Amino acid sequence: MLALKAGWLFDGWSETLVENPIVLIDGERIHTVGSSDTVSVLQGTAVADFPNAVLMPGLIDLHVHLTIGGEADPRSVMRDPEAAQALRAAANARRMLERGITSVRSLGAAFDADIALRRAIAKGEAVGPRITASGRCITMTGGHGHQMGIEADGPWAVRQAVRSVIKAGADVVKLMATGGVLTEGVEPGSPELSFEELQAAVAEAENAGRRTAAHAQGTVGIRQAVTAGIHSIEHGCFLDDAVIDQMGENGTVLVPTLSAPLNILRHGTAAGIPQYVVDKTKYIWEAHQASFRRAYEAGLTIGMGTDAGTPFNVPGENASELQYMVEAGMKSVDALRAATATAAEILSPTPDRGLLAPGRLADILVIAANPLEDVTLWSQPEALLAVFLGGKRVK
Repeated sequence: MLALKAGWLFDGWSETLVENPIVLIDGERIHTVGSSDTVSVLQGTAVADFPNAVLMPGLIDLHVHLTIGGEADPRSVMRDPEAAQALRAAANARRMLERGITSVRSLGAAFDADIALRRAIAKGEAVGPRITASGRCITMTGGHGHQMGIEADGPWAVRQAVRSVIKAGADVVKLMATGGVLTEGVEPGSPELSFEELQAAVAEAENAGRRTAAHAQGTVGIRQAVTAGIHSIEHGCFLDDAVIDQMGENGTVLVPTLSAPLNILRHGTAAGIPQYVVDKTKYIWEAHQASFRRAYEAGLTIGMGTDAGTPFNVPGENASELQYMVEAGMKSVDALRAATATAAEILSPTPDRGLLAPGRLADILVIAANPLEDVTLWSQPEALLAVFLGGKRVK
C-alpha cells in the first residue's frame, strides 16, 4: 500500500480542488480517495508527501504517431527501416511518459510498431505510457498517410485490411476519410475512402469489438464518416452546423489536434517544413479554429489529441495542447477533462483511468500549480514534480 498526500487534488472532473487529499494505492489501482480528516494511514504504509503541490490524473493523448518525432519534414524518416522506426517509437513513448502522458492512442504507425511497443511495455522490456494502438492506418491507394498504412480500394478490400490490423493486434482501427496536410499530392478537403468503404470498415471493426477513428478534415468526408458510424473524428477542420448536429445525435466525438497546425505555422518553411505543408496548413487553419469553437459551443464531446510527431510537434510536449484549447475558447476545466475523464471514456466504454477514484488505475501526476488556473504550466517541465504509472513512480 502507498499513500500519496498533497496540498490539493484535481480528480479529473470537478470544478474545484480538494484540499489536503490522501490517495491510497493498492497495487496498480486506487483504493481510497479522501482527506487527512477522513482517511487513516495504517502503520507501515509507504507515504509520499507533496505539501505544496496538486495531485491529478495522468494525461491521455488520444492522437499520437510514435514512429515520427517532430521532424521538419517527416518524409525524412518515414522510409526508415523497421528497426529504426521501432527504436524511435520507444524513445518517443518514454519521453511522453516522463512528461506526464500516461496513456496514448496511437493512430498510425509503420510496421505496426506501436503494437509491438505496447507488448514490450507490458512485458517490462520498454518504458512508456499505456498504448491503445491502431497499427497501420487504412487508406485508399495513394491516399493520405499511405507511407505508414495499408492501401485498400473497395469495401471488401477495406474489410480485409481491417481484419489484417486486428490480426496484428490493433486495439482501434484508424481510417483515412479525407486528404490531409502532410501527404504530398492530396487535398485536406477532398473525400478519400468512400462511404461504402467506411461503412464496411466500421462494421468489420465492430464485429471484432473495436472502435474506429477517422482522419477527417473536409466536410463531405466528415459527414460520410459520421454517417458510416465512426466513433471519433480526428481534426474536423471543416465542420458545418449540420454535421455537428449529426455528430451530437450519433454520439460521435471530436479530437481536434490544434498542436499540429499551430506548430507548422509557427515554424514555417524557414525551419525546413516543406512549402506544400505550410500552404495547406494556411488553407485549413482559420476553418479549423472556427470548427473547434463551434463544436465546443454545441456541446460535442471533445478529447485531447495532439497529432504528436508532426513537424515541431515534439513527443513530450503533448500537454501544450491544453493551453491551445483554452486559448481557442475552451474552459480550463473542460480542457483538463478532455485529457483525463473524457479521454478515458473515448478510449473505452468501461474506463479504468482518467479519474482519481477508487478502482481506477493509479496513473497520477504531481504538479506545482493549480491546473484550473495556470494553463501555461504545461510548457514548464519543472512544474511536473512526479509521475506515477500504476502506483509506481517513473519520474
